[in-house]
Amino acid sequence: MAIKAPITLAIDTSAGTTVALVSAGTVLAEHNIESNMSHAESVGLAIASVLEAANLKANDVTEVVAGRGPAPYTGLRVGLAAATMFAAGRALPLYGVVSLDAIALAHFAQEPTAEKRDGKPLLVTTDARRKEVFWAIYQAEPFARIEGPAVNTPAALEEILGDRPIEITTAKISAEFIAKAADLIGVAKHEVSAIYLRAPDAVPSAGKKVSG
Repeated sequence: MAIKAPITLAIDTSAGTTVALVSAGTVLAEHNIESNMSHAESVGLAIASVLEAANLKANDVTEVVAGRGPAPYTGLRVGLAAATMFAAGRALPLYGVVSLDAIALAHFAQEPTAEKRDGKPLLVTTDARRKEVFWAIYQAEPFARIEGPAVNTPAALEEILGDRPIEITTAKISAEFIAKAADLIGVAKHEVSAIYLRAPDAVPSAGKKVSG
């Protein structure tokens, strides 16, 4: 009897919402929502959409991969929670991927030849709000993150980079490459904690002082 390839459900809400079903490197279905609002509503709809598009049921999924950020607190935790609940409800393995890794991998897939890259490392940045950016730097061969992830203002990042030659990508986050990054990373992909790089905007109140 032929062994079926694993079917991966990949979820990332570090920017908008992106969900995909991937098997043996092939995208069975993908649903992307660019808006970074209403993640809680979007992620459930996106999961249902890819299952329907691929003509699969939730029980057909064999593993779940979630984007870990870095990203603002509220949006990121929605995707991680959805991935955790889906995996726990079906006793599936759950893996995590640094979201910037997936963007870098998508960029290198678009430009597969070293000649086009001219050997320059790749800078990946995403909006961190508060006039800051999340960033990391990558090499293509072998694929690896060589600096970051970190969060800085654009001016501070320019100082960090100095005058070294670097490539910049316009690739966007895609659940397809969340799944593919997990495959590439292999045994190290078990970490699923969120990467915020700073404290959330909302913090508990210190409460009222009681005089006595």
